[in-house]
Amino acid sequence: MAVTVHENDINIVSKTSIVSRRTSDWASRSHCGSCGSPLWYRHDRGVDDSGDYEVPIGLLDDADGLILEREIFIDRKPDCISFVGDHPRLTEAETLAIYGVESDNA
Repeated sequence: MAVTVHENDINIVSKTSIVSRRTSDWASRSHCGSCGSPLWYRHDRGVDDSGDYEVPIGLLDDADGLILEREIFIDRKPDCISFVGDHPRLTEAETLAIYGVESDNA
């Protein structure tokens, strides 16, 4: 679970320990080089250091007040996970289409 932060709305104080790597043609992931904690995922469309941030809510000091707005990759989730509420539930193909990526499974 993550919160989307627009690339212009994030303030990174120091990039000294941040390690980023390209994980596909359209996304990259970053983690702390000191402790290994995941920091964010970016739908960068193949352009390094661009795109909005998907920040895991576990990194937040206080996640109270956040609202589940959508589920993604719903067709790939384990059966043991089920969220209630009226919100969009997007398949892998629908999720990738939002980011302009063609799915091999579509």
